[in-house]
Amino acid sequence: MDLELIKNIYSNELIKKAKNIELLAFDVDGVLTDGGLYYDHKGNELKKFHAQDGHGIKIMQSIGVKTMIISGRQSDSVEHRARELGIDYVIQGSRNKLKSFYDCELSTSMKHVCFVGDDTVDVELLETVGMSIVVPNTNPLIDKESFDWVTKRNGGNGAIRDVCDLIYFSKILDDKF
Repeated sequence: MDLELIKNIYSNELIKKAKNIELLAFDVDGVLTDGGLYYDHKGNELKKFHAQDGHGIKIMQSIGVKTMIISGRQSDSVEHRARELGIDYVIQGSRNKLKSFYDCELSTSMKHVCFVGDDTVDVELLETVGMSIVVPNTNPLIDKESFDWVTKRNGGNGAIRDVCDLIYFSKILDDKF
């Protein structure tokens, strides 16, 4: 990967935050998916996941970064995808994501957590973690500029991979910045 290209994509401040991330947590609808709710003729919920996001999650795991889903909805599709990817922590049906996060009693300090969200229910957790990221398709009521970074791609279209690449490159190229 071209080091100059990476420096043009990410600020030095963002890279410094990213290299300290030990846990990557993210919302599902609108972040890991495009936010659409699809149903088959029997009423079964379907979700579309982006393969590059899954590959990025596997990259995180390969470098020792834990992964977590925190979703306000409950979905069998999410449970299946989380198992398939080996996601470390899965919280669904949360009405208060910050409380749900603390209820997990993880040993990871908040300054080492990155959270990716897209809606008002995510704001409290976004404001508490060490690195806060939103997607371009974030709810317009949220000031995207008040967070650390906005991904290049929309939720469900590789946004989580964008975050994984940021964390990965910040860690492997640490001595270059």
